[in-house]
Amino acid sequence: MSPPTGVLPPEWLASAWYATLTAFVAVNTLVYVVLSVAKILPRAHPTTWLRRDGISRRRESRSIYPPGMHPAARDGAVASPQVD
Repeated sequence: MSPPTGVLPPEWLASAWYATLTAFVAVNTLVYVVLSVAKILPRAHPTTWLRRDGISRRRESRSIYPPGMHPAARDGAVASPQVD
């Protein structure tokens, strides 16, 4: 008794639908590889590349506390944000 030569018959492996299926699986695999690598890498923020001076874009503080009244600043732990 001879061992089986493959899982699928050779006629199926040479057919056009099987070639289409293998191409779809190959493209699908590449898409998932790219997506998983992109998820592993740190996120890039292009807007930070455009700002040269490194200051915030806001002119006013958006804090709910008035200037100098931040609870952590009263304890001396954190300086209150300065607004120009």
